[in-house]
Amino acid sequence: MSEYSLPFAGVKVLDLTAHRAGPTSVRLLSDWGADTIKIEQPEAISKDKGSILGARNGFDLQNLHRNKRSMTIDLKNPDGLKLFYDLVKVSDVVVENFRSQTKHRLKVDYESCAKINPQIVYGSLSGFGQDGPYDNRPGVDQILQGMGGLMSVTGIPGQGPVRVGIPICDLTSGMFLGFGLASALFERERSGKGQWVQTSLLQAIIAMMDFQAARVLKDGDIPKQMGNDHPTSVPTGVFETKDGHINIAASGGVLYERFCKAIKREDLIEDPRFNGFQERSDNRDALRVEIEGETRKQTSKHWVDMMQEIGVPCGPIYNMGDVFEDPQVKHLGMAWSMQGGSAGDFPVVRTPIVMSRTNVEDYVRKPTPDLGQHTDEVLKELGFGDDQIKEFHERNIV
Repeated sequence: MSEYSLPFAGVKVLDLTAHRAGPTSVRLLSDWGADTIKIEQPEAISKDKGSILGARNGFDLQNLHRNKRSMTIDLKNPDGLKLFYDLVKVSDVVVENFRSQTKHRLKVDYESCAKINPQIVYGSLSGFGQDGPYDNRPGVDQILQGMGGLMSVTGIPGQGPVRVGIPICDLTSGMFLGFGLASALFERERSGKGQWVQTSLLQAIIAMMDFQAARVLKDGDIPKQMGNDHPTSVPTGVFETKDGHINIAASGGVLYERFCKAIKREDLIEDPRFNGFQERSDNRDALRVEIEGETRKQTSKHWVDMMQEIGVPCGPIYNMGDVFEDPQVKHLGMAWSMQGGSAGDFPVVRTPIVMSRTNVEDYVRKPTPDLGQHTDEVLKELGFGDDQIKEFHERNIV
């Protein structure tokens, strides 16, 4: 399949993002065919001699910024800003994740861009939103994990709040913004007009709290930490085996009966402590003791294999090295080969979407670019000659 068959082929994106949340949204468009230009500061004037995400050729940046071109522009220089506006004229999407006031100071805000190109779709991602009492606060993932309620329901009861092991506010806000950008592009096909698409880490994590948040809104029920147990479905959680731990989800009458028969504990079906949904929930700790008395007798593989045979959800608990050795993960191709970049050839994490007809090929089309790698190429596309390009470099405009 040609990359020109991909859904966002022909869509031109200007990427002003940094860190993780913003780049996550842009990656959704880039992986699916958008011509993305990452705008960065020229090396001669950049104060960023490192990154919270690690070196440019490190695993994190390489995974985040594939399928882009890189152009350097000094947006604080009037001539550099004019170059940016030249790009806006011929682009479809601009994405930024500055603090809310910074883009206005730089004059790269939605209103400035829309005056130049009324069809521009402009995406903004911040910690707390574009207005309101917290609009200009810096927002990072762990702060929002706490403020969004996630840490209050994560961890072992009595051991205090716990962050989850990934930057989930960054990642989910990036995914929500990516969906919003795609929606705005789709709507533009009917209206012919661009618009400003916004989300924030705070909005994203509250949305991700889903049923835990809905419990509060409808019933006023404040969820608590449940450790590795599901907050409402019992027995569902982590259980110790002879050689480790597994996840088992055997809630509901039919699954619970199958499970009890499989572990040869039919008595647990009629036990008055456990013979109904509410009874199992009220006596979850006692039920765990009974179950683990059996699961500790056999290996994790024994139980996983057995549960698959009888149709009870059950699975191993992998480390990340184990994940990519799993036969189903290999079948799905989640380790995506990236070749030809200065960092070498290695796999990155594959986009998780599959389509029956329009689909990405099993390789990344463009490796993560070096700083300013495509500056001259983009300037020539804008119609600048060699002498003008040389002058831009000499003046550190690009």
